[in-house]
Amino acid sequence: MSTVSWITARGLFGRRRFLMLLPLPAVLVLLAVLCQALGVDPGQWAPPVLVGLGLAVVLPVVALIVGTGVLGAEIDDGTVVHILTKPLPRWQIVLPKLAVAAGVSAATVAVPLYVAGVLADSVRLGLALAAASALGALAYSALFLALSLVTRRPVLLGLVYVLIWEGLLGNFVSGTKVLSIQQWVIALADRMAPTELLSTTVSVPVAGVLTALVSIGFTILAIDRLRSYSIAGETS
Repeated sequence: MSTVSWITARGLFGRRRFLMLLPLPAVLVLLAVLCQALGVDPGQWAPPVLVGLGLAVVLPVVALIVGTGVLGAEIDDGTVVHILTKPLPRWQIVLPKLAVAAGVSAATVAVPLYVAGVLADSVRLGLALAAASALGALAYSALFLALSLVTRRPVLLGLVYVLIWEGLLGNFVSGTKVLSIQQWVIALADRMAPTELLSTTVSVPVAGVLTALVSIGFTILAIDRLRSYSIAGETS
């Protein structure tokens, strides 16, 4: 498993598309620092920066690119054959790749969210945002990793979920928020550090249970799909 993790991490950091994501977290920190330096009331800038940018854009987009890339890129270029021909149980392939995807996504997003949270309110809020975003990164990564094995267009379907379901419908149809990873992250962060800067209609128990179910359920789906993956690159 450690070998799979190392190969995945090395390949991931060597891909240009991941490096292109780094400006997103940088913009998040820059906006928070700029607003703080200009003396803007946190009640005015924190919600759009922390939630509108950090949790609604940076977290899901980073997780989407990383989550679909840890295995999807190998499927696209055919190098997945070298892994599938080795006598490894499929869970020993999926779990390390999921761990790398979730870890990289969490680290990339948690640090800027922590900094922005501290500038907006307190260290407690910064830690809450970092911890909640790490849980969200795990759920997103499991979802997007499974999509890379279920469809040939995982990035497109991932964007539909993030932009249409969580973004568009989430703002106009309140019922869709229950199935929004973004809203679960907000609920968890607000529970760890109650503040008026974060707001959601999803309860903490629902957010916690659904985060666990999505993380476990899509991991199991990914393992099952990889079991049926043939050397030719098709699933039965």
